[in-house]
Amino acid sequence: MFTQYIILICYFITLFAIGFFASKKINNIKDYYVGGKRLGFWVVAFSTRATGESAWLLLGLTGMGAIAGISAFWVVVGEVIGVSVAWLWMAKPFKKLTDQYQSITIPDYLVSRFNSKSHTLRILSATVLSVFVVIYVSAQIDATGSAFEAFLGWDYYTGALVGFVIVLLYILTGGFIAVAWSDLFQGLLMLFGLVLLPTVAWMMITGAPLFTGITQIDPGLMNIWGSGGLTAINLFTILGFVMIGLGFMGSPQLFVRFMAIKNEAEINKGRWVAILFTIITDSAAVMVGIIGRYYFDQQGTDIELIIGNGGQNVLSMLVSEVMPAILVGLFVAVVLSAIMSTIDSLLVVASSAITRDFYQQIFQPQADDKKLTKMSRRVTLLMALIALGVAFFVSVLSPDRTIFWFIVFGWSGIAATFCPVMILSLFWKGYTEKGAIASMITGFLCIPVFKFGMTGIPGIGIYFDKMDVMLPSFLLAMLAGYIFSKI
Repeated sequence: MFTQYIILICYFITLFAIGFFASKKINNIKDYYVGGKRLGFWVVAFSTRATGESAWLLLGLTGMGAIAGISAFWVVVGEVIGVSVAWLWMAKPFKKLTDQYQSITIPDYLVSRFNSKSHTLRILSATVLSVFVVIYVSAQIDATGSAFEAFLGWDYYTGALVGFVIVLLYILTGGFIAVAWSDLFQGLLMLFGLVLLPTVAWMMITGAPLFTGITQIDPGLMNIWGSGGLTAINLFTILGFVMIGLGFMGSPQLFVRFMAIKNEAEINKGRWVAILFTIITDSAAVMVGIIGRYYFDQQGTDIELIIGNGGQNVLSMLVSEVMPAILVGLFVAVVLSAIMSTIDSLLVVASSAITRDFYQQIFQPQADDKKLTKMSRRVTLLMALIALGVAFFVSVLSPDRTIFWFIVFGWSGIAATFCPVMILSLFWKGYTEKGAIASMITGFLCIPVFKFGMTGIPGIGIYFDKMDVMLPSFLLAMLAGYIFSKI
């Protein structure tokens, strides 16, 4: 146990060092929010992927692999498609326009793109970001507590508080530069851990070959369509899996990194790093779950009683099963890397929305950079505290929650609100400000409607439950944008 704590301490010291050195590069509000727009492709590629994956990858997708088997690879398909579309077709035109408009936030870009004469877009964007960022960050804090509990036996609330304090310290110190450079470091940890674990675990199998053993446990685990084959329920489940990738096509916490990259030439290099990272890490996460199912399934026992709700303890259990004790601390750091790389990015984006898009652009346009940077840190702290409160409230209210779907709900809210707007604004000249407002409102409202309303309808509710909220919310937001732009 002592060695594990030493590794964790080294990990935290590295994050604090990154925050300290990054703070030396903060001269103005542009540096604090987009790193002065001078980041290289390695940093941006790893930062977008580390931010986009979060605890959902390490605890959620591994669990999905254990519960669903190889049909969980549909999530990988969706993610690869989403990341590829973002980097290959959206990043360069977005970078070109944001440089042209001198934008440093997503609302900056939208206001300039539509030549808006009112504050409606800014207010709406900042409001939506504030709401769903709090939900998303609270899900990550929840995962932090679960990670410390599963790996080190800590009390859930103590673990959540420790992770919360650590990530706040380096964000408040170094802003976006600290976030981006720490994402590179944490992305490398995630890549290493996710490749190492299933490789070692597979090599240590002594019984039946892996896929033979999985088939003996449940033949449905080896069916790409899911247990029972290509049924209507499984088709809607697969749609839900694949459409998770839509969130990569315009979510603010990811696209702000395209603003921060040095130039368009760096995007050409970074795209292949990001796509390859996605293929390797997501596939490895599913394999961790499948191999964990092989190790821990006990015939006649509900598997979730063994590996937790949604299988979210399968990674920690597999680490304890096949890794030497000295490496357990490393895997705690890997899981925390996935969590913290998302929390820091979301808090910086939300802080920029409140400070720049509410306070500066609407109420105090003459505010100097020193005052804005100071206020940004206060806003970051306030939003983090609210998210912490939400995480603890949900932990009491819903003890049977799963990390996978808790995080996907927050992810879907941001994506359904912003991705249709980003896509249409980049590729359709006829898209108007009123259309953008309609898209954002529709996407925002559809998330709770489909999550809590449509799923309760007798007969068809099960299909909406399996498909989840992303696809219908996304499509209706696109349709609303088209209709209101036309009329």
